[in-house]
Amino acid sequence: MKLFAKYNRINIAATIIIFLAGSCTFYFLLRYILVHQLDETLHAEQQEVVEYVAAHHQLPDVSNSKGQHISFVRTAYIAKAHHFSSLQDYDHGRQWYREIAFGVDINGTYYLATVSKPLEETEDLLQIIISVTIAMIALVLLVAYAINRRVLGKLWQPFYFSIEKMRSYDVNKDSSIDLPTTNIDEFRLLNESATAMTERIQTDYRSLKEFTGQAAHEMQTPLAIIRTRLDMLIQNEDLAGRNQQQLLDIERSVSKLSRLYQSLLLLTRIENRQFALNENVALDKILNEKMQEYAELAEAKQLKIKLSVLPYTICFHPLLADIIVSNLINNAIRYNIPNGHIDISLQQGVLTIANTSEISALDEQKVFQRFYRHQQARPDGNGLGLSIVKQICDLGSFSLQYQYDNEEHQFSIKFA
Repeated sequence: MKLFAKYNRINIAATIIIFLAGSCTFYFLLRYILVHQLDETLHAEQQEVVEYVAAHHQLPDVSNSKGQHISFVRTAYIAKAHHFSSLQDYDHGRQWYREIAFGVDINGTYYLATVSKPLEETEDLLQIIISVTIAMIALVLLVAYAINRRVLGKLWQPFYFSIEKMRSYDVNKDSSIDLPTTNIDEFRLLNESATAMTERIQTDYRSLKEFTGQAAHEMQTPLAIIRTRLDMLIQNEDLAGRNQQQLLDIERSVSKLSRLYQSLLLLTRIENRQFALNENVALDKILNEKMQEYAELAEAKQLKIKLSVLPYTICFHPLLADIIVSNLINNAIRYNIPNGHIDISLQQGVLTIANTSEISALDEQKVFQRFYRHQQARPDGNGLGLSIVKQICDLGSFSLQYQYDNEEHQFSIKFA
């Protein structure tokens, strides 16, 4: 959930609660004020009646109307104090009235006087005031929400722009990240931190590439000397006869180290973009050639190979395309089981290689990482083959995917 959406959800919920609580409070407060004013009017009518009785010693003539009703009822005793009450008149459409009742003494004769006024006008006025108030509050909230949405949207634009820049940042491009300037302190701090972080990453990555390239280059001469001296020792029959196993172990280690050197050197060249991607490469032709090269190796393991290839040409580098196909087919044969099978398909710009294998599913999160090796993989590998394929695909903006289904490893490359 986005921060803006979460803020709106909390803000709207709190606003609705405050709005309902405020409306109820305002309703009862306003109703209390209007009823109190009506009570003041009734109390004034009481004073007029009491003053008239005191001055004339008789009940006043009353002229009742829709807006006011006065009545006198003779009683055996005089009421000590007045009191207010709200009554409902069922004879006149269940209307509510507010009345005051008080005692009157005329020369020892006691009367209970009541003065009542309808609450209809008060309720109507209350409803009008409440309706207008609610409409105004709702309008204010709606306008405030629209303004907040527009203002917050503009305020957050530098943040989203910075996020998009960081998301599209590629350390391989050897360029600093260009973030927008802003006068908001939090966003400025974020941009400064992101810029400093990417500069450190760029420096570390550049140093790592230089180290890898230099190390790979420096390994070339010692490897050549070791291989030459090893060949001389193997050709010496007396020495080779006594130390044959040790010499074979050394040769295997030197071969593994040589393959590692070649892989690291290739990765360095790919990262430094030393290959021009400007030649037409026929993938179907490369696949057919590679199948002929690996035919004897596949026959040795009695593998069943299903090849379904349509003509397809891409603008790429022929050596890199050859490496992609070679690495994937080599892994499919090398780690396959006896009497297993390999399915190779090139259809509509998608190359798919699926094969049975002696090892279980690979870790999809690590399968293309450098030096990742499955625990069941052979020790003579260096864990760089699939990483090289991934680097080449990224260089050509190809989509590389791996999945394990029905006890088969499947690698798919979408070229278009």
